Amino acid sequence: MTKTELWTRLARKGTNPEKIAAQAVERRGLLPALLEGLEAAQAPVKFGCAKVLRLMSGKEPSILYPHVDLFIALLAADNSFLKWDAIRIVANLAAVDDRGRIEHILDDYLQFIRGTDMITATNTMAGAAAIALAKPALADKIARAILKVQWAAYETDECRNVAIGQAIESLDRFYDRIGNPGEVLEFVRSATRNARPATRKKAADFLKKRDRSAR
Repeated sequence: MTKTELWTRLARKGTNPEKIAAQAVERRGLLPALLEGLEAAQAPVKFGCAKVLRLMSGKEPSILYPHVDLFIALLAADNSFLKWDAIRIVANLAAVDDRGRIEHILDDYLQFIRGTDMITATNTMAGAAAIALAKPALADKIARAILKVQWAAYETDECRNVAIGQAIESLDRFYDRIGNPGEVLEFVRSATRNARPATRKKAADFLKKRDRSAR
C-alpha cells in the first residue's frame, strides 16, 4: 500500500482503523506514511493516522518506541485530538521504555490531571494507569497525582464528577502496586457520596473488591 492509498483509505468514511493498525504492525513499511500523516493538511488523514498509531502502540509498542520523542512533543499540541492520542501513545510506550523517557517527562504528563479540560484529564489518568502497570516503581507517584483530581478546576462540577469516576477506574487497575493505599481508599469512600450516580457505582464496586473493612 502506497502513502497515497493509505491516506485515501483514512480519509474515506467507514474505514476501519483497527484493520489498518493490524496491517501496519505486520507491514512495517506503512509506518513512515502514518507518521508523516500527523502533519497532513486533511483533518481525516491527520486524525486517522493518529488513531492508527495509538492502536499500534497498544499492540506492538516496540514499533513506535524509536519515535517516542515525537509523541512526547505532541503532548503540547494545540489540537486536542492529537494531544489525546499522544497521551495514550506515550503511556503505551512505557512498556518498552528502556531509555527512561517516561520518567523524565512524567511530572509534565501528570499535570494534565489538574488542568481545566476534563477529557484531557481522563485520557491522562487512563494513560497513567498503563504507565504504573509498566513501571511499578512509579505507582505511588502516579496514584498521588490522580488523587488531585478532586481539587481540579474543570469547566463544571459535573466534569469533575466524571473525572473522579475515571480516577477510580484508573486507580483500580494498579491498586495492588500502590505501597500505601490508605489515601486511595479514603478518596473512593468519599466518592460513594458523589452527585453522579455512575461515579457512586464505580466507587461502590471498587470498595467491594478492595476495602476489607467494608466486608
